[in-house]
Amino acid sequence: MKKFILFAVVLGIIAACGGYLYINRFEESTDDAQINGDIVTLAPQVSGYVSALTIDDNQRVKTGDVLLEIDPADYIARRDHAQAALDAAKAAAEAAQNNADTTNVSAPSNLVAAQAQVDAAQANWERATSDLKRMQKLGRDARSQTQLDQAIDAEKTAHSNLDAANARLRSAQTAPKTIAQAQANSDSLAAQVKEAEATLAQAENDLAHTKIVAPIDGRITGRSVELGNYVQPGQALATLVGNDMWVVANFKETQLTRMRKGQPVTLSLDAYPDLKLTGKVDSIQSGTGSYFSAFPPENATGNFVKIVQRVPVKITFDHAPDATLALGPGMSVVPTVDTAEK
Repeated sequence: MKKFILFAVVLGIIAACGGYLYINRFEESTDDAQINGDIVTLAPQVSGYVSALTIDDNQRVKTGDVLLEIDPADYIARRDHAQAALDAAKAAAEAAQNNADTTNVSAPSNLVAAQAQVDAAQANWERATSDLKRMQKLGRDARSQTQLDQAIDAEKTAHSNLDAANARLRSAQTAPKTIAQAQANSDSLAAQVKEAEATLAQAENDLAHTKIVAPIDGRITGRSVELGNYVQPGQALATLVGNDMWVVANFKETQLTRMRKGQPVTLSLDAYPDLKLTGKVDSIQSGTGSYFSAFPPENATGNFVKIVQRVPVKITFDHAPDATLALGPGMSVVPTVDTAEK
């Protein structure tokens, strides 16, 4: 009788174990899983003393909230100086452009006028030369010495006027170069305006960066800055953990046979064992976790031992966990994936 009872008990245990395994044959679970989320390192882009600090450890913030401010006095002065330099550059560029526009009109006109003066001087000289020759051919009885001297002086004056007109013409013939030089000067000053605009934009950008604002909703952690500290660009001041969280579960590669995107997942949190959350398989990494580590294994040494690898699987929550719960990246989770074909 005792043997029969013992046999029945053993048979019942075997049946229970078999039934449990049969019922849960499509479930894949692992305790190598943690919560992950958006993590932003808060760091300044400009240097200076912290003049305002509005955050503390574990404080919740909203997107756009000003978290701290660096003393803006120096950056305001740089902005104002850049604005003044830009105004001066614009004024100089405008004057240069006006001069170029005037030169474009006046230089060709001067060339035409100079050519006309040469033509008139040439005609006057030819007439004076003709008058002198005629006077020289006359006998002493037909003209006086004074008349001859006057004709000689008139020819010399006309010739001088012609030389002067030719000189002005040669100067006026440089009109293309004068126009080009005026335009080049205008272009140079226009380039200085663009440089001044870039300097002003950089100054305004630096001034804006004296305020560090929250890029996402979340909670402040690891604050390492105090009011009055001198901070440098790139210096880590705090970490902002976003509200958007998910789970990264490292399943054995042998557990992935029937695992697919979109399959339902039951999530048990170590911190809250009575809380059951649900989610879905979002994606499966194309490669094992060890392969993408800082020092991937090298198995070409001849002493290879096969080890079952683990593959990261991203699991998203169906509904975001209660914001009042103290959940954050790195906390342990036990996910159970239902791989049954639906």
